[in-house]
This record gives sequence, C-alpha cells and structure tokens, in this order.
Amino acid sequence: MIGYKKKEESKLHLLTEASLKEIDVWIAKYPDDKKQSAVMSALRIAQDQNRGFLTEDLMDAVAEYLDMRPIAVYEVATFYSMYELEPVGKHKICVCTNISCMLCGSDTVVGHLTKKLGIKLGETTVDGRFTLKEVECLGACVNAPMLQIGDTYHENLTEEKLDQIISSLD
Repeated sequence: MIGYKKKEESKLHLLTEASLKEIDVWIAKYPDDKKQSAVMSALRIAQDQNRGFLTEDLMDAVAEYLDMRPIAVYEVATFYSMYELEPVGKHKICVCTNISCMLCGSDTVVGHLTKKLGIKLGETTVDGRFTLKEVECLGACVNAPMLQIGDTYHENLTEEKLDQIISSLD
C-alpha cells in the first residue's frame, strides 16, 4: 500500500518498573501538560539502568513515555555531555578542561591520566574499567583543577591525588 506506515512497536518494556517510578517522580514536578520537561532526568535514569549509556531504543522508550517526538529526545541526548551513546567504562572520569581548570593545570591532570591509564580522552581502557572524558565546566572553579567520577567531585587535583583516586576505585 502506498503511503501506509506501520505503527512502531512500543519500547516501554525497555524501561524497568523502578526506572518508570523514578521518572514519574520527576514528571510530578511539572504541570500535567509539561511532562516532557522531565526529559533530562528521564534520560539520566534510562542511562543509569543501562550501565551508563543510552541506546536509540531506550531514547525511543523515553520519548514514548513522555509523549515526545523521538527527534526531540535525541536532540537533548546529543547536546549534553552527560549522556553517552556508546558503552563506557565502569568508572567514567570526567575531567573539566574549561578556563579555570585549564589555568590551574587541567592539562597536567589529563596528561597524567592518559599516561597512567594508557588511553586518550574519549577512550575506554581495554579492561572496561575506565573511560576518560573531557567536559566543560562542572561548576567547581574555586577548587580547580577538578574532575568528576560518578556523583563525586574531586578537586584541587595533583598527580598524587590522582593516583590515590585511581587506586581507590575497584
């Protein structure tokens, strides 16, 4: 049939019950007709349930749940550096290289980590333990240079502190 398009199959089953409940908490923070405002939180939740990265199908599930066009969800996921579209290591090391951190030595931080881990920015170690990522300002300029691993900020970094941080991770 010309012009016929089969309705896509639901992808909601890709979001766990726990994820949907958590997304609902965020949806409840907005007026009923603005639930798409929870898209950033919904993407983070979907990413967390999927070992730290988003697939197109997961983004489609978020779009379906929030009654959004998939392209609108993709735009958010590709704009912000907190979302990953490829698998990442168990520990994603986000190094701030913005102006304050740069002036305080983020190049030394990056250099030390690339040498210690044997990877460049944007790469993951062969064993899948670490991904090294360059990010824009993380809002801790007063204690630059700094990086983020998971939900933890590490500030006033030195090579010694970096070694301690890396060795403390399982």
